[in-house]
Amino acid sequence: MEGRADMSNGHLSRRTLLTGATAVALGAATGTAIAAPTEVPSLWREFTRTPFTHPQIPYVGRAGHRAGSRRFPRPRTLADVTDYGAVPDGTTDCAPAINRALAAAGRAGGGTVTIPPGTFRIDDVIRIADPNVVLRGAGSGRTTLYATKNLTELIGAYGSRYGGDKSSWSWAGGLIWLAPRARWDSLVAAIRSKAWPFEGWTGNRRNEWTTLTTIEPARQGSWTVTVADADRLAPGQLVLLRLADDPAHTLLQHMAGGGPGPAAYSWADKTKLTSYVPYEWPVRITRVHGRRITLERPLPLDLRPEWDPRLTTHVQELTGSAVAGLTLEARETPQSPHLLDKGYNGVVLQCAYDCFVDDVTVRHVDNGFGLVAASACTLRRTRVAGRGSHHPYFCREGSHDNLIEDFTIEQRTVPAPAGTQLHGINVEGLSSHNVWSRGEMQMGTFDSHRGLPFADVRTDITVNNDGRHGGDASAGPLFGARFTHWNIRVTNGRAGLMKIDGLAPYSATVGIDEVREFDQTDVPDFTGDLHSRLELYGTTDAVRPRNLYDAQRELSR
Repeated sequence: MEGRADMSNGHLSRRTLLTGATAVALGAATGTAIAAPTEVPSLWREFTRTPFTHPQIPYVGRAGHRAGSRRFPRPRTLADVTDYGAVPDGTTDCAPAINRALAAAGRAGGGTVTIPPGTFRIDDVIRIADPNVVLRGAGSGRTTLYATKNLTELIGAYGSRYGGDKSSWSWAGGLIWLAPRARWDSLVAAIRSKAWPFEGWTGNRRNEWTTLTTIEPARQGSWTVTVADADRLAPGQLVLLRLADDPAHTLLQHMAGGGPGPAAYSWADKTKLTSYVPYEWPVRITRVHGRRITLERPLPLDLRPEWDPRLTTHVQELTGSAVAGLTLEARETPQSPHLLDKGYNGVVLQCAYDCFVDDVTVRHVDNGFGLVAASACTLRRTRVAGRGSHHPYFCREGSHDNLIEDFTIEQRTVPAPAGTQLHGINVEGLSSHNVWSRGEMQMGTFDSHRGLPFADVRTDITVNNDGRHGGDASAGPLFGARFTHWNIRVTNGRAGLMKIDGLAPYSATVGIDEVREFDQTDVPDFTGDLHSRLELYGTTDAVRPRNLYDAQRELSR
C-alpha cells in the first residue's frame, strides 16, 4: 500500500523534514530573498509522530477518490449524446437522449458519454446508475444543461421522516443524480407511495445486510483487523464495517472523545442522532493473509466487543462513475422559505464509492452538491453560483473519507428572500474523515448540522462567514472529536463555527484570523475540559504546512 511502510513508525520522513531547512539555508547562503518567516505549529510536529492516533487531528491523507489520487480515469468514449438525439438548441428536451446514452454505457460495462459545447435543455433528472460511467461535457464554460423542472414536479413531494411539512428535497436529491440502480428504484417507489425512502447503504431499518464475518477488537488508527472467517473476503472487495451502539451509548461517547463530558451527556433523548446508528463505514480490502485483513484506510474508531463489530454486505455500490466539464443551470426562481425547497438541486452522489465530480458549476439551485451515504469520492473544481442556495454543499447520512477541493461559493446575485436560510459547507449524521480544501466562500459558513460529525477537516479556505448552521436538538451535538480547522482566513471577523476550541471536543483550531462572537453564538454540548487546542491564533498564510490535507499526503509518499 502506497506510503504505509514509510508512515508505520509515525515519524516524518527525512526528505520532508529537511525540505524547509534546506530552503532557508540556501537563501541565506546565496543572499536571495526568501519568504516571510513561517510558523510550524507544535500540533503539526506532534501529528507527524502519531499520525493515525493523534488525539486532536484526524488522519485524512487518503481521503478522496482512489485514496486521494490526483488522476481521474478517462474511460473510452462510447457515445456522444447527439448520437441519441440530443440537440444543443436550448429548447428541445434532451434528458431522454442523455439518459439513453448513459444507460447504454452502463450496459456496455462502463465508458464515457460526451456532451459537446452548447446549451441542452433537460426536463427530467439525469441519472447515472451504473459503475464506471462518466458524463463529460466540453468544460463548465462551454457545455450547459438547462433544467426547467424541480424534483417535486418530477418525482413527487418528499416529506420528512420526522413529521411536519418539511421538504426533504431541502437536503437530498439532485437533478444530476449518481446512485446505484437498486437504491434509485426503491427511493422513487417509496416517495411515490408516500413512504419514507431510506438513503443509506442498508435498508429502511438498517437491517438489509448479511454478515460476512465478525471482527476481533482493534484500535482506532490500525490498518489491519483480524476476522473470525476470511473465506468470503478478497482483495479489492468493498465491505461495510458495521458498529452497533450499546444501551449506555458508549459508541457515541467514543465518537465524542470519551471522558466525563460525553459520559454525562443525555444521549437517549436524541432520537434523530440515535437513528443514525449503527455506524456504517465502507472500505476496500487490499490484502487477505489468513484471518488478517489489510484495509485501504486506517480504522476510524476502536472496535470493541460491546459494539458487535462485523464486516457486512450492502447495496451494490456505484463506483468509478463521474460528472465532469459542464454547468447545470436551473430555471431561475425565487429561493423557497427554509425547509420548503422544491428541489432545484444540483449534483448528488448517493451510495457512491470512488466516484468524482470535476469542473462542474451549478447555478440558481436550491442545494448545490450533495454527498449522501457517499464515501471516498472527490469533488474538484466545483462552483455554486446564481441567485443563492440553501445548502451550497451538504454531506450527510454517514458520508466518509470524501475530498472537496478547489471549490467556490459565489456571492448571490439577488438579495435573499425573507424566510430563507443559507448554510455553507455542511456536514452531519456521523459523517467522518471528510476534507474541504482550498476553498473560496464568498458567503456561507462551516455548517455543522449537528448529528455528531467527527474527525473532519477544513483547511486553506477563505470565508466571508455570513451563514448560519442548522440542526434541531434531537440531532445531538454539533461536533464529535478530532475536528480540525487549519489556515482559515475569515474576512468579516465573525467567529461562529470557525474558532471551535470552545465548542468541539478534542479538536484543533490552527492558524485563523482573529474573530469575535456575533449573530449565532453557540455553547459547548459537553461539560468540563474539551481537551481542544488553539494555536497560532491571528496567523493564517504564514502557517506551515499551509494545507493540512496536502501535507498529510506528503507524509505518506
